[in-house]
Amino acid sequence: MTENRPFVPWEQMNSFMIDAFKGYGVPEEDAKICADVLLESDRRGIESHGCNRFKPIYIDRIVKGTLLPTTEIEILKETPTTVVMDAHDGMGMVASYAMMKKLIEKAKANGMAGGAIRNSTHYGIAGYWSGMAAKEGLVGITGTNARPSIAPTFGVENMMGTNPLTFSLPTDEEFPFCIDCATSIVQRGKIEYYAREGKSVPAGMVISEQGEALTDSEQILKDLVAGTAALAPLGGIGEEMAGYKGYGYAAVVEILSAALSGGKFMKALTGVDENGKPQMYHLGHFFFVVDPDAFMGREEFKKIAGEICRELRASKKAPGEERIYTAGEKEHDVWLFRKDKGVPVGEAVQKDILTVRDALGLDYHFAFED
Repeated sequence: MTENRPFVPWEQMNSFMIDAFKGYGVPEEDAKICADVLLESDRRGIESHGCNRFKPIYIDRIVKGTLLPTTEIEILKETPTTVVMDAHDGMGMVASYAMMKKLIEKAKANGMAGGAIRNSTHYGIAGYWSGMAAKEGLVGITGTNARPSIAPTFGVENMMGTNPLTFSLPTDEEFPFCIDCATSIVQRGKIEYYAREGKSVPAGMVISEQGEALTDSEQILKDLVAGTAALAPLGGIGEEMAGYKGYGYAAVVEILSAALSGGKFMKALTGVDENGKPQMYHLGHFFFVVDPDAFMGREEFKKIAGEICRELRASKKAPGEERIYTAGEKEHDVWLFRKDKGVPVGEAVQKDILTVRDALGLDYHFAFED
């Protein structure tokens, strides 16, 4: 594993982001949560949701007024095994942290628990929330709707968000089994990453209203907002490569995110009103936690889960391939490589960091400035 970009030490980046969030009105304890969620993305190598999104998705939205820095969480309904919250357009990461803390406690007491949040905002990588459960030896499941970008099978209009359906399963290994991916072929965040790095999107991931493949990253982002382009669901266009499966799973996430919370969905999540002016996103999230102790025990679950992963990795490899991975393994490898080095930051992220630092007058100097 090689890396040509300069690194920023984890502690320095963490402190900087906390101070930056505070500078824009986020309470300190909430700022710590938000910074950790973003850095967890970079620890795992999921750069589309890490420092790359710090300014454009969070800081810029706070400034624009489509994200409130103070999160007023309202509990709409609660039972021994369920919770429904309204985040009132505050920090989605803060509301989700509060939700998972509650659900983990409820699941340990009752075997299972589930919750939903409405009127929320971008909650970072979904795997952070399911991973909170896995760290406690529990099964974590979560999903969220988002700005419309996926077209249904046989359609070209962006109707649903990239809608990740995410599972974290504890194992007896150093890392959990964690499958955290969008129900589209590519995430909007990945396209934002391509655009910031000056790269094209591979053909076949995005279609125009005329059904043509689009590759210009910056233009795709504009077209997605304008509704003149759409992401293909997992499996691709039409039924030949089973794109209907990705379409179906995206719809499951859309329904659970909105219907469990009584929240908004699809075209109501664009972030702009009928006049094209910015408005709150009103996203919905859902969460489930299962305690294996209510079945055959946490240790038994972890042992069997680990054995399954090891047998999969030990199976016969395709010619020319050196290694088979299980979900979460590559992310663990990235962490082992980066943990003593720091966060790799490209030129676009460096510019964002310095822009925020200078706007707030923060006293930070980064090695990449030398």
